[in-house]
Amino acid sequence: GAQPKNIFWQVGGGAGVTLGTAAHLEGVVLAQTAINLGSTASVNGRLLAQTAVNIIASVVTEPAP
Repeated sequence: GAQPKNIFWQVGGGAGVTLGTAAHLEGVVLAQTAINLGSTASVNGRLLAQTAVNIIASVVTEPAP
């Protein structure tokens, strides 16, 4: 019964986060560096990074309140 707005993924370190092509993620990503989405990836949540969020032909949907 977890909701995407209540799931948090915290990533530290220099590598950042990369979601591959056609990957799907539920939740909020908190990254120390960059977040990169491959083409046709999808996220139901939020992407928050200190440096950059790179989205290539992907979909990010805000979770329901």
